[in-house]
Amino acid sequence: MIRSKRAKLLSFFTFSSASLLGLMVFFSQKPNVEEQIQLRLQQNLERRTSISKALEQSLSKMEFPERLPVKLAGVSQELKAQYTIDPVLQKEAEVLLKRYKPDYGAIFMMDAETGRVLAFTSYQKDADEPVNLVTRATYPAASVFKIVTATAAVDSAGVAPSHTIRFNGGNYTLYRKNVMSDRINRWTRTITLRDAFARSYNTAFGRLSLEKLTPEEINEYATRYMFNQTIPSDFPVEVGTSFVPTEKGFELTEVASGFTKSNRMSPVQGAMIAASVINGGRMVMPYLVDNLSDGEGRVIYQAEAIDNGSIMSADSADKVRELMEETILSGTSRNSFRPLVRDRKYRDLEMGGKTGHLTGDNPRGRVDWFVGYASGDTRKVAIAALTVSKKYWTVKSAYLGKTLFRKAFEPVIKNREISAAR
Repeated sequence: MIRSKRAKLLSFFTFSSASLLGLMVFFSQKPNVEEQIQLRLQQNLERRTSISKALEQSLSKMEFPERLPVKLAGVSQELKAQYTIDPVLQKEAEVLLKRYKPDYGAIFMMDAETGRVLAFTSYQKDADEPVNLVTRATYPAASVFKIVTATAAVDSAGVAPSHTIRFNGGNYTLYRKNVMSDRINRWTRTITLRDAFARSYNTAFGRLSLEKLTPEEINEYATRYMFNQTIPSDFPVEVGTSFVPTEKGFELTEVASGFTKSNRMSPVQGAMIAASVINGGRMVMPYLVDNLSDGEGRVIYQAEAIDNGSIMSADSADKVRELMEETILSGTSRNSFRPLVRDRKYRDLEMGGKTGHLTGDNPRGRVDWFVGYASGDTRKVAIAALTVSKKYWTVKSAYLGKTLFRKAFEPVIKNREISAAR
């Protein structure tokens, strides 16, 4: 099993008082280095839980209060909060959503290596007051779930990006008679895993799940990507859900291709998934509060990064990056990203992503996802952009992602140009 003890602890980070007492007794006996790490992690999780409770009401109205009433180390106090939000990226995200006015829209951006939240905003056209759509997990994951299936295929089944998949029927429709058929005839087509991912071919991914994977493997990697798991952030996030059938069949092909409403996730989880791919297969937990200080300016709490262990090997992460990069270059988000890909100033920027589209019911409308990452010399960022359209779309989520990637790396480009001019 590739996941670490830390990952297991994160899955069960809510302890009873009796359990905590047991931990105190256990660790009082000169804990070793590993035990010290686990104790520190537990303390960090408890602090995040306290901050999350303090933020819950404010974040529902998209407010970031200057002071937070929290209970740390058994002491209740009101402390000044310093947030991780990048004001430039936050403003850009807000401007984009207000400019294009989707029926519903949300943008969540984070540092892929540390989990620092960089942008956190949402928009609802018919709402009189700000609403938080960022942490809701009511949106179908759609084809974003193909990242889960592809990771399972690459990391567990040893499938290469160049692996050829044979399939019958249409590219995006998923009919039982086509996807369940093993028959090879003159209408049978072939496509590589790389291109099937980039173009988001549902039938090909359905065949992949039947030929190379088991339900247990898909469920395992869904769990690693935090489906059906509580995300231990310092702000409340709804749990993303997936329902993987226990037997191979048509229902498994629906789940594996994302052609189902049973897989649901939040923009927060979407960005975390993308972050883990560019972070060598390691998933970090997002946090919004950098530090808390008292009235005299003393720092009472300083946030620490928490990673959930390895979702996949570093080699497998490289292969999944190859799939996600192809989505940008020749796949479903190529049109949105073409100007940035062709801009010579950004030629050293590594980017990858995955789109997803499906009609949802909460809120009702056509869901359009983009989750992706961008990596340069000085930073790695990940994003989830979401729009839901009742009737007509106003902006593609991939365009929102591309625009924020450009904005995130503008300072790097400008510094490079200044250095070159000297």
